[in-house]
Amino acid sequence: MQFYNKKLLSPGQLKRLSEHKYSCTTNSLLDALLQPWWDWLVSKVPLWLAPNLITVLGLIVNVITTLILVYYSPDAKAEAPRWACFLCALGLFVYQSLDAIDGKQARRTGTSTPLGELFDHGCDSISTVFVALSACIAVQLGYYPTWMFFQCFCAMTLFYCAHWQTYVSGSLRFGKVDVTEAQFTIIGIHLISALFGPQIWMVEIPFLDGFMFKYLLGVMTVVCALANLYSIFSVIFTGGVGKNGSTVAGTSVLSPIIPFGFVVVPAYTIYRKSVEHVYENHPALYILAFGMVAAKVTNKLVVAHMTKNEMQYFDSSLIGPAMLFLNQYFNFFIKEYYVLWLCFIWVTVDLLRYSAQVCLEICDHMKIKLFRIPLHDHHSGSIQGSNTEKNVHMMVEEEPLLIEEHHHGSDTAVDL
Repeated sequence: MQFYNKKLLSPGQLKRLSEHKYSCTTNSLLDALLQPWWDWLVSKVPLWLAPNLITVLGLIVNVITTLILVYYSPDAKAEAPRWACFLCALGLFVYQSLDAIDGKQARRTGTSTPLGELFDHGCDSISTVFVALSACIAVQLGYYPTWMFFQCFCAMTLFYCAHWQTYVSGSLRFGKVDVTEAQFTIIGIHLISALFGPQIWMVEIPFLDGFMFKYLLGVMTVVCALANLYSIFSVIFTGGVGKNGSTVAGTSVLSPIIPFGFVVVPAYTIYRKSVEHVYENHPALYILAFGMVAAKVTNKLVVAHMTKNEMQYFDSSLIGPAMLFLNQYFNFFIKEYYVLWLCFIWVTVDLLRYSAQVCLEICDHMKIKLFRIPLHDHHSGSIQGSNTEKNVHMMVEEEPLLIEEHHHGSDTAVDL
């Protein structure tokens, strides 16, 4: 099936993608503690279940539980039912767990390929948007629109920058406080809102006059974001692995800032210039619309890294934000709310179309299935599965680069 008139990936890109080896280092505090849970969980997964299917099922759960929260509080001001917050916590835990075991399942079944790494990062780019949005709704940040904008775009920016430094250094790196810690913090936020209601975040901290509990979230975000950005940019400005300190594709280490700038700058400009206050009145829809653009641009960065190719500055998904900008600039009669819906539909379809086309081209090139394990692989996997699971800890100790079982890239060049 073709979604575009021409191929998105050239033969050279596909060849380099086939040769790509996943490289990752981590110092995450929670990863070691959660390894026994992940090992037990993957041992219960049938060998016929494809790793990519595990990943996408987790994403679907995460998206659905967040959309339930959005349904009850689209403006992030209304109090959502407590059970919806609990459901969000559960959905995020399910996603985190499944995201952690997809690579393990790939090794159990002998189906580790570069497509799995790409597919995992793609799902994570979408999940990042929904997770950040759900946390804002749980604490009713709709009353603080600029703060909510910062929280959501901070999450998207950190995710993008993590892959930016990967594009430069060739290796994905995680700190002591990173993705897993952030996910469990947000799970905790949802559980607190579910148990005590969102009003708990309005309570003032004793001895700190006027300082509410929700302000702690902002402080934590700023501190963690600055620490992560310092680590990321120290790698970027040290120079890349390419010729003369360039990226893996031989391009400038600063070049990835341009595509993402085309997402963040219009998002903030449209928010501030809107006469109808389209963002303040419909923050969830606004964040989702621009979040899908950010996810598309991030996916293109991941593809550029894995294929060692130059990243294009302009993208078809930017047509969505352009609709909103031109509607504002020329003061058209169409309400911004309707244009925002058009923007959201366009960017979502554009993201799904691009992702599907890239996956299909890779599957065709590597002669594999996206959501199915070939019969011969299933049989060989069932024979070798127990030995693989017995040796997995030894493999991790011998090859520390493969310890990153779940983060954005879930494991090694995971799944099928």
